[in-house]
Amino acid sequence: MGITLTGRLPGIFFNGSGTGEGNSLHALSVTNPVYTTGAEALLTEILSTLVLGFLIGLTGALAPGPTLVATINASLAGNWTAGLKVSLGHIIIETAIFFLIILGLASVASPYTTAIAVIGGIALIVFGIMTISGSRSASLSAAPLQAASDPYMAGLLTSAANPYFWIWWLSVGSALLIKALAGGLLLAIVFMIGHWTADTSWYVFVSTGVSKGRTILSESTYHRIMAVCGVFLVLFGLYYLVGPFLLR
Repeated sequence: MGITLTGRLPGIFFNGSGTGEGNSLHALSVTNPVYTTGAEALLTEILSTLVLGFLIGLTGALAPGPTLVATINASLAGNWTAGLKVSLGHIIIETAIFFLIILGLASVASPYTTAIAVIGGIALIVFGIMTISGSRSASLSAAPLQAASDPYMAGLLTSAANPYFWIWWLSVGSALLIKALAGGLLLAIVFMIGHWTADTSWYVFVSTGVSKGRTILSESTYHRIMAVCGVFLVLFGLYYLVGPFLLR
């Protein structure tokens, strides 16, 4: 007696016949376009969130401030690891902020996502203009000639004592992180990884140059990089500002 089999299993299509002597399956296909498309979309989302976190983090790290000064000071009596230690101290306080947002602040702020987006967009534009303006006089050698005894604590304290740091996280940072969290905890973590990679890369870059008795970047190049970052902040702020209204 012959048996004809036709049908579809998840990821497998078969059309064959069986007899008492044996069975044969034909036209096997083990691909699933739905799963493939979903995986590609997730990978794209992860990469775009990682790049966004890196670029946003870099614009903040480049700005002259107490943490940059602490990096330069610690590097005068140390080596390239001073930048890594300072950035780790900086990351400790940002980790606390991250958990605060994902454990409670995000749920409290969820009804106000449009308002948060508008405030974040305005803050990005303001910080961008400030970055462009400050790029003309910014300097990598404007640190007092004294060494920090504990780079980890220096990174933590200079971050906590910096008003710009808190204003940024209460406006831009929280808005971006809440938006990433809307896509799942994984994207929120990826955003922070990109952000911390930018901080660590820049501070290690600076400490490497200072510990060798020179600055790797010329002042003019540093000014141009800051200006470009400022323009990026303004453009992204405009996009972030109008985004909620375009989606209506």
